[in-house]
Amino acid sequence: MARVKLELPETLDFSVDLDIRVSDINYGNHLGNDRMVSLLHEARLRYLRHFDFAELDIDGLGLMVTDLVVVFRAESFIGEVLTFDIGLTDFNKYGCDVVYRVSNKDNGKLVAEAKTGIVFFDYGARKLGRIPALFYQRCAPDQTPVE
Repeated sequence: MARVKLELPETLDFSVDLDIRVSDINYGNHLGNDRMVSLLHEARLRYLRHFDFAELDIDGLGLMVTDLVVVFRAESFIGEVLTFDIGLTDFNKYGCDVVYRVSNKDNGKLVAEAKTGIVFFDYGARKLGRIPALFYQRCAPDQTPVE
């Protein structure tokens, strides 16, 4: 089976540092893959909070993750600090991809690249919603809304 390859933009517009905790370590004595997914989620929440949004309230709509890809490049260990650089790509009328470049803060080594596909969802009506104009304004002001 071929390895997954992600093409990330050179520049990502948000950055957050997260510590690797003892609860993030697996039996291999390094960051577990399931814990990386949780750290990506935490980084995405902080990204949204930076723009005064919450996952369940972006101008009345929530987010739903539709797919996830993580490509590991190096191990991470307890006590290390990872920098999550985050950006948005591949817009459609209902959502986009949130992309992540994860590196070791101390030595700059690339630890992982990832993406989560998201759609906007009206949880009350149980249906997809279009990307809110407010999301474009705050998070992607240079992006032209998809019709």
